[in-house]
Amino acid sequence: MKKIILTGDRPTGNLHIGHYVGSLKRRVELQNSGKYDEIYILIADAQALTDNAENPQKIRDNVMNVALDYLSVGLDPNKSNIVIQSSVPALTELNMYYLNLVTVSRVQRNPTVKQEIKQKDFETSIPVGFFTYPISQAADITAFLATDIPVGDDQLPMIEQATEIVNKFNSIYGETLVAPKALLSENVSSQRLVGIDGKAKMSKSLNNCIYLCDSSEVVRQKVMSMYTDPNHLKVEDPGNTKDNPVFTYLSCFAKDEHFTKYLPEYKNLDEMKAHYERGGLGDVKCKKFLYAVLEDILTPIREKRKYYEEHLDEVYEILRKGTVNANKKANETLKMVRKAMKINYFDDDSFLNEVKNKKAQ
Repeated sequence: MKKIILTGDRPTGNLHIGHYVGSLKRRVELQNSGKYDEIYILIADAQALTDNAENPQKIRDNVMNVALDYLSVGLDPNKSNIVIQSSVPALTELNMYYLNLVTVSRVQRNPTVKQEIKQKDFETSIPVGFFTYPISQAADITAFLATDIPVGDDQLPMIEQATEIVNKFNSIYGETLVAPKALLSENVSSQRLVGIDGKAKMSKSLNNCIYLCDSSEVVRQKVMSMYTDPNHLKVEDPGNTKDNPVFTYLSCFAKDEHFTKYLPEYKNLDEMKAHYERGGLGDVKCKKFLYAVLEDILTPIREKRKYYEEHLDEVYEILRKGTVNANKKANETLKMVRKAMKINYFDDDSFLNEVKNKKAQ
């Protein structure tokens, strides 16, 4: 069986370093590992419309921005298909069939859906499309017969629900679909990067992000304004590193070579943490180091982005080709699904022959 990756993002704004450390960096590593036969990366514009139906221009404006983010971090169109979700009609049809396999109460129990509804303050005004988006995600996953899904731990309930749909479909209609497996990051902090304000999650809606497209000066300003330990008032005061976003970010991004290059008095992050915790290390020094680390990562991303911003025709063609490839794959799966469900009336003469045989009996 082929090993196939499916992942993606909603085009509701530029991607940030939380996306980078939580998923984008891993995607590039998986892409370059040589272990996968096919990779599909969705720009999930149809899903983004489930809670932005009255503002389609917002989604349209950000499709190209997300594509630029993808290419700037190293996703290679020769190895990965970058796909515009709404331009793959088979996904919508699969979604419709899967809706019949899931109860309302099951979707209501989905922890990710419950959290999203609470965060967006929908209360009783939940768009049906948004409410059922775990089923839409199952359609995305199964359309490409994806075996591996790189996700954060907050998305595990989605993979669980997709697996349930696969198992139910196969039990009713015969072995057709492939059950997916979640690929989690080994770095726990990377799975759900906190915002620069110390909130639970870096989020575009909370305006607490460092974006991949931010200029060097903007990154510096955001880092220097970051929330730290509120009780660490003086340099000599003992400080807390556990719930301190600066140290959370350093645990995600800083490597030993960064210390050699920018802060040689420490061999590694553990030594720096120990100094901060016993007192004698100021927040400004920590933030300046974090800024240097982030600039090491973001500078080549900015340079690659600049190239693609100056070659938008090339980006457009990358999106077109990736979407063409996705349609071919999804249509093959849809054909198998229709056959399994016995709704492939015009694929061959079997339907007409069945009717004739029954009439002749």
